[in-house]
Amino acid sequence: MKVLYATLAVVIADQTTKLLVRGLQIPLLGIDFSGMPLYSTREILGNMIRLTYVRNPGTAFGLGPDYTRYFAVFSLVASIAIFIYMFRIREQGLGIRLSFALILGGAIGNMIDRVFFGPIFDGTALFSGRVVDFIEMDLFHLPFVFNIADASVTVGVIMLIFFQRKLILKRPDLEIAGGGMEVDAHKARRGDDGDGNGQAV
Repeated sequence: MKVLYATLAVVIADQTTKLLVRGLQIPLLGIDFSGMPLYSTREILGNMIRLTYVRNPGTAFGLGPDYTRYFAVFSLVASIAIFIYMFRIREQGLGIRLSFALILGGAIGNMIDRVFFGPIFDGTALFSGRVVDFIEMDLFHLPFVFNIADASVTVGVIMLIFFQRKLILKRPDLEIAGGGMEVDAHKARRGDDGDGNGQAV
């Protein structure tokens, strides 16, 4: 499934940008990158788009700040379920498969934060990490802070709705065609000539 390259690209981009924002210290390798101070903000496009470093214990876009462990377990289970489903639909159109690949990439990106960032960065237990968010936008006068994983899931869902809609719009034609084939097959079994006067075979 070549669309998994898109999943891998999302995970790499997501984790790389999070490390650049959060910082990384590995004394053994001589790596000491401080990143941004927590809750600091830097303007990118004025007040429209900003870099704002926050750590989110909840869901996408900073929503639902409680139940960190439950979100961590859910993200792990969801990632596995999406991967299995992608294998089942591997023969479907590229648009559908790419949509799920982006959703999977986003799910894995945030799952890594929730499952592993706790013990790696904070000295806490597995499944207790907080997601690094850093892209802040004002949407409808409401500030949202998210990351590349969140954006990938959102784009994937929008693409999925678009391609599923195209599939649904085609479905009536497919059903009509299928119905016609059933009628023709029924006539062939009866030996009808189209006027109902045929003889059984």
